[in-house]
Amino acid sequence: MSQRIHSYRPSGSPAGWGRVGDEVRRVVLHAAPLTSLKARELLGALAQLALFCDGQGLPASADVWLSREVIERFIDVGCPQVRESTRGNYRSRLMRLRELVLGGECRTGKPAELSASSPNRPYSQRELADLWGWAGGQPTDELRWGCKTLLALGAGVGLDSPEVIPLRVHDVRHAPDMRGPVVVKTRGPREREILCRRPWEAVLASAAERLETPGSASYLFRPNCHSRGTNTVTNFLSRTKPGQGSPRLVMGRLRSTWLVDLFESRVPITVIVAAAGVDTFHGLSRILPFLSGPPADEAAALLRGDG
Repeated sequence: MSQRIHSYRPSGSPAGWGRVGDEVRRVVLHAAPLTSLKARELLGALAQLALFCDGQGLPASADVWLSREVIERFIDVGCPQVRESTRGNYRSRLMRLRELVLGGECRTGKPAELSASSPNRPYSQRELADLWGWAGGQPTDELRWGCKTLLALGAGVGLDSPEVIPLRVHDVRHAPDMRGPVVVKTRGPREREILCRRPWEAVLASAAERLETPGSASYLFRPNCHSRGTNTVTNFLSRTKPGQGSPRLVMGRLRSTWLVDLFESRVPITVIVAAAGVDTFHGLSRILPFLSGPPADEAAALLRGDG
């Protein structure tokens, strides 16, 4: 059994497998499946989750992959080409693997405290400022604009890596004077139009304008990279110069920052669900721990229905 697990490799030789394969095999070995069929099922589900996380720029760690937030995000947006029944199988296998490897929930029923919550933690305003300074300090124009574009698409529009990668320049509509609203039309299974948050409008408009030429169909992010894959964002970030004191750029954290900003701005939840491209409120549950509640007197007035 262990030899089969050690020799496992998903079909198609995905580019990120070299970064995540050892951890996938280690986790399944730790779970000690009793049959070859069960081992294949766990390996297949965990491999898909690990490759999704690699494309999001997350660390190759079971503590990160098997957090409830990351598993649910993978089920929601990470496997759009599979049937609903297959998604259900993935969820049950990954939750079972989580229980076997991480120990499930506490006796109190409260979810275990894991370091894995960090990939969803929103950036503070100070951290966003540090990231902006880090982006502007990159050594080449390509790296500077690539980082700024990622920041605007994540914190300004709430896109994650799979939605950033296929975007074209003409998917961004903006006023000629760059003072009006900026609208982004996404591609893929969650196609929709999203208004950019005001502080990021000029950045996104400038990123599109610098690439616009008549008849151009350039990619918005990494326009000179024609080989697109799930690791396009990760590979780009691996080439950037690390910043001293600035956090790492993670698209999931930028999306959480965008979501929290919408909630704190009292945007109706139906508008947030539509803009986020999720089908249920459950897809937004991962950011609930980061929302600040109103003062007690204000909460009481809201619950009572006072004007």
